[in-house]
Amino acid sequence: MKRASIAFALSLLTAFAFAQAADLGEPDPERIGVESAQQKLKEISVDKFENAGYWISSMSTDEGYTTTRLFEGSPAGKVPVPEEKDLNLPDKYVLGTRVDFLRRGASRFEITPIRPIPIEGIAKTVSVWTVGRNYNHVIKLIVQDFFGRKYELYMGKLNFQGWKKLTVAIPPQSPDGQSGIVQRNYHYNNHMGIKIIGFAIECDPMEAFGSYYIYLDDLRTVADLFAEDNRDLDDMVDSW
Repeated sequence: MKRASIAFALSLLTAFAFAQAADLGEPDPERIGVESAQQKLKEISVDKFENAGYWISSMSTDEGYTTTRLFEGSPAGKVPVPEEKDLNLPDKYVLGTRVDFLRRGASRFEITPIRPIPIEGIAKTVSVWTVGRNYNHVIKLIVQDFFGRKYELYMGKLNFQGWKKLTVAIPPQSPDGQSGIVQRNYHYNNHMGIKIIGFAIECDPMEAFGSYYIYLDDLRTVADLFAEDNRDLDDMVDSW
């Protein structure tokens, strides 16, 4: 009698488990294929830091002052973007910034372009080659989303010697399309993506004295261009 009761209980549990699986739904291989097909990931060169005066730096005047200019140089491990390999595009300079601290403390400076840089498609990652001079300072990427809201994304500490490629993933937007870093709004298919505002370097108070040097090169992004390549060509443009 006891064995029959145990068998009956097991059969109920099994039926309950199958019912739960039916409610939740099994993964649909066809749907997974559609979602994978609706992506076209591509590495894009955003800026090689070849134009003098395009990037500037700033910090609070009571904390110190900055100087930014171009220098000849290049990271040894940098590989050209495949589409640009045979185009002979200029890639001779890197961007250097010198900071002279007036006092020790929790200071910060920014390196920004003279205008925001729009990113084509839906950005997945952003990377930049950096010389950090082995300081405990932190570098952040500043971006602007579809609604013009600014966000700072942690890229890493600058406690390394020589060139290092730093990469940050752009968090996916919330399903409601309103919160988080929004790159696309369902009302407008002809406007999407983020804009790069620049970089913020937050200095370690124990090492914010004397002079500090940082160098940047080869700003890139990996973006999904599927929506860009599948726009409605006969759509209207809201530019009036």
